[in-house]
Amino acid sequence: MNVVVLTLVESNCANPGPRTQALHLVDELKARGAIVRTAEASKPEEVDAALADPNERIVLAVDTDEQVNAVMARLVRMAVPAPSKRPEGLPEGRTIPDLPALAILPLGAAPGIVARLGLPEKPAEVAAAVAEGVVKHTDLLRHDGGGVAVDGVRLGGGDRPWRGVVNIDDVVLADGSEQILACVVANADGYAATEDMVLAEPDPADGKVDVAVAVPVTVGRLRKKLRIEVRRARGRAVAVHPEDTVTFIQDGLVGELGRKRTWWIEPGAAGWYVGA
Repeated sequence: MNVVVLTLVESNCANPGPRTQALHLVDELKARGAIVRTAEASKPEEVDAALADPNERIVLAVDTDEQVNAVMARLVRMAVPAPSKRPEGLPEGRTIPDLPALAILPLGAAPGIVARLGLPEKPAEVAAAVAEGVVKHTDLLRHDGGGVAVDGVRLGGGDRPWRGVVNIDDVVLADGSEQILACVVANADGYAATEDMVLAEPDPADGKVDVAVAVPVTVGRLRKKLRIEVRRARGRAVAVHPEDTVTFIQDGLVGELGRKRTWWIEPGAAGWYVGA
């Protein structure tokens, strides 16, 4: 059994030094007969080089969901076939083959993705899962900007409502005429709820993307009241077209979206070592 333990480090960190959890993991893997190689990456091309051997089982030693997302994005980039070449045996409803399975070793507080997917966290547990080789498959979100999401995306959600069109398959959740308080595109449940309401209840292995929009509506004929209406739907793909720029968070990465973006589900494309 060959294993690579890849530690992601910040590009401005000149000498991150050894991390105790990673050292313990290496010892645990070697005790189980593994041949272990360690690598560090702070740039996308360094991730590609570290994960180039298809015969190695992969452990990511990371601090954040954003780092997990970065590696998944590189794995997808490496796996995407040429537009004119659809590989034989590609699962139905998929544009990419199965990605290499990953184990996640938290270096600090566990990334939220670890807990939400029910993955092992301690070095001995991670080593045992990698050695046993049992893989749990979950869905993965991709979007037309080239990115991915394991957990999902929340657009808006602060004190600045926005307007836009939200379609999932042939269902219109928002037509651009109303204010949107928040919109979630969910695979797992990291962004499925706000402080005071549940927006979606996704299952990361059901082959569907869950989408919800929270919209303020006025009700009552005589004594008008404002309430929050949550519209929900599930499907294969969702398109969000904001009227202006809206802030979003995707697997821990904060950004701004000012154009139409489409997310779609890749059923069962991601794999995670979970042990027996």
